[in-house]
Amino acid sequence: EDIRRFRQLGSPCAGHPEYGLLPGVETTTGPLGQGLATAVGMAIAERMEAARNPEICDHRTWVVASDGDLMEGISHEAAALAGHLKLDRLIVLFDDNGISIDGSTKLATSEDVAARFAAYGWQTMMVDGHDPLAIETALAEAMQADRPVLVACRTVIGYGAPHKAGTAASHGAPLGPEEAAAAKEQLGWTAPPFVIPEPVLAAWRQAGARGAPLYEDWKARLEALPDDRRADFLRRQKRELPAGWRRALEQLKEKLAAERPKVATRKASGLALDALASVVPELVGGSADLTGSNNTLAKGMEVIAPDDFAGRYIHYGVREHAMAAAMNGMALHRGFRPYGGTFLVFSDYCRPAIRLSALMGQPVIYVMTHDSIGLGEDGPTHQPIEHLASLRAMPNLWVMR
Repeated sequence: EDIRRFRQLGSPCAGHPEYGLLPGVETTTGPLGQGLATAVGMAIAERMEAARNPEICDHRTWVVASDGDLMEGISHEAAALAGHLKLDRLIVLFDDNGISIDGSTKLATSEDVAARFAAYGWQTMMVDGHDPLAIETALAEAMQADRPVLVACRTVIGYGAPHKAGTAASHGAPLGPEEAAAAKEQLGWTAPPFVIPEPVLAAWRQAGARGAPLYEDWKARLEALPDDRRADFLRRQKRELPAGWRRALEQLKEKLAAERPKVATRKASGLALDALASVVPELVGGSADLTGSNNTLAKGMEVIAPDDFAGRYIHYGVREHAMAAAMNGMALHRGFRPYGGTFLVFSDYCRPAIRLSALMGQPVIYVMTHDSIGLGEDGPTHQPIEHLASLRAMPNLWVMR
């Protein structure tokens, strides 16, 4: 019934996947490129959790991405970060159909996508996207890689439609009764609309059942963990803060009230992060190449590296948009509470991902420093004027100054 109301007011089946409306939708991916960048954050969180609990963290992060996803600038930022960190449990299937809303992708791009990803440090391969055996073989190889993998699947959009296949006419619009009927005939599909044939339903249920013994095995491994590690893992998954976090802040406030130091607000922010990081082990920090200016590297935090994910701090490079989206992925993965820093004026670079944080209700913390028009040294480009008001206009975003 939900699918019958696809793209209708009130239906959970929106035009793009929306987190929280249906089971199995792990993130909102409407703005192109966000899904891939969010997945990079999920893959980072997986590596960080595996460094802490290797006995129970052994999953992969899978992505299906379109031509449009990989045109977006955020895909460049996120893919470069993933390649640098050698996220070997991240696998992207690129639906390479060569069509966008305007028509052929040749209207706007002529890049070699596989070569671009290879330059980022990814393993790449190309297959016929309509050949299940070829895809299965490629994925088996991808799971043996020591780096992230892009599998470019060459496909025909609207496959089977006699007049609209391979054209923009089959992108985001109904085929129409006659074209749909012809496509079904071409594909040998005889079931009525909105009816799942019993053999198909049985195959899907069998696929789901295959996961049951794997899940039972995972539960046994979880139960076998030492009591303290199991309790910590479950607490973090439930997003319950540890005992003592509030007292840590109270002690800091008492100290500041007594000493009354004169410090910059970004310094005060750093002191608060120091206090919280010492008692909240799931707090994960980072900055878009402004660590020293943002004061985001809390005491005791070690930096993660391609061969060591035991730390709690991430150098995102000058990639504000990817940083924000990756933090969404880490929060959605659960187990960690990410925060990331940049200048307030560069919240413009983060804004699309911040909006998704708010839409999905994820506990992502944005530390935006240099909130003043008094940044004379850097000039007008670094002076935030409208940014505070624009962030406060965003629904479901808690803005504190």
